Amino acid sequence: MPIQWFPGHMNVTKKAITERMTEIDVVIELLDARLPGSSANPMLHALTGHKPRLKVLNKQDLADPEVTARWLAHYNAQPETRAIALDASERAPAQQLVKACHALAPNRGGMAKPMRVLICGVPNVGKSTLINTLRGERKAKTGDEAGITKLEQRITLADDFYLWDTPGMLWPRIIVDKSGYNLAASGAVGRNAYDEEEVALELLDYLRQHYASALEARFKLDAPIAPLRDEDVLEAIGRKRGALLGKGRVNLQKAAEIVMNEFRSGTLGRVSLETPDEFGQWLAEGEQKEAQRQAKKAARKSKQRGGGADASELAAD
Repeated sequence: MPIQWFPGHMNVTKKAITERMTEIDVVIELLDARLPGSSANPMLHALTGHKPRLKVLNKQDLADPEVTARWLAHYNAQPETRAIALDASERAPAQQLVKACHALAPNRGGMAKPMRVLICGVPNVGKSTLINTLRGERKAKTGDEAGITKLEQRITLADDFYLWDTPGMLWPRIIVDKSGYNLAASGAVGRNAYDEEEVALELLDYLRQHYASALEARFKLDAPIAPLRDEDVLEAIGRKRGALLGKGRVNLQKAAEIVMNEFRSGTLGRVSLETPDEFGQWLAEGEQKEAQRQAKKAARKSKQRGGGADASELAAD
């Protein structure tokens, strides 16, 4: 089932970004280095126009370094775009942001023309942790839960460097099904918007194919998992971790929570859930499905105007 999550405060954030853009010099988009394509908000391109943008692949210490290098090359090849990878909790790498922003907007700086930067990203991507690191103090709220930051706030990093922090924001319709699962696995989606077992099975499907040895080692599984079904792997993990119900049955809900927590914490090792090529294919398929959906919707509306639509067709819209 496709995952969607766009609570009311995100619409407020969308309006705030639109109003703020007239005075912004550089846009920083914080991405999850384990899922850079899925955590890139397509709505931001329309909201931020042609402003220079800095793509920051955060949590790079949790991601596969080889895959991260491919994503950096992918983004750095785009016009008016720079990309760096960092771990937001480390102060020295975080300072790269200031230098990168000045490189993107070399004419800004000094009290007469202070640098004005907007930082945005999906929920739970690490913006608040990064901002606290930049300031060297704990001002922004942090937490391993989507939707911690609710209001826009301006932060002065230097006398001539202003940073506007915005709440984490997804987009009204996620057209790439795989992105919805990856975002949920990373913690960017509210818990009431997805089924843990379904997301864990999708996560295991990718990890089983690309990081089987890491799964086997972490959960001390007795047999190679590559040829197994995802459901069998989840059950095996549940048994190993004691997630059991009566009569030896596995508590699959608990097993799913274990798998996702291990991924989010990085205890599985450095893994990434998508490459640029994989995401490009998923996106093309998603755009094709969305075009078909929009065509059917237009046809139903046209039929409705002609008086020929029945209740079942309208309900399917």
